[in-house]
Amino acid sequence: MKRSWPLVVIGVVLLAIGLVWTLQGFNVLGGSVMSGSSLWATIGPIVLIIGAVLVVVAIVVGRRRGTS
Repeated sequence: MKRSWPLVVIGVVLLAIGLVWTLQGFNVLGGSVMSGSSLWATIGPIVLIIGAVLVVVAIVVGRRRGTS
């Protein structure tokens, strides 16, 4: 897992950003130009999925490298 930690960090950051953008897009988090915008309600979940995929890939790659 030593070499896959950057993917985990990037994935977690994308998960956080995607969550914030999704909540802003659905107007759960107010106070921004992005609040209530369907564009961010669409982009947010996409970024969330990309972040989750990166984390899963990093974990799988880390486990495979650790067992060989």
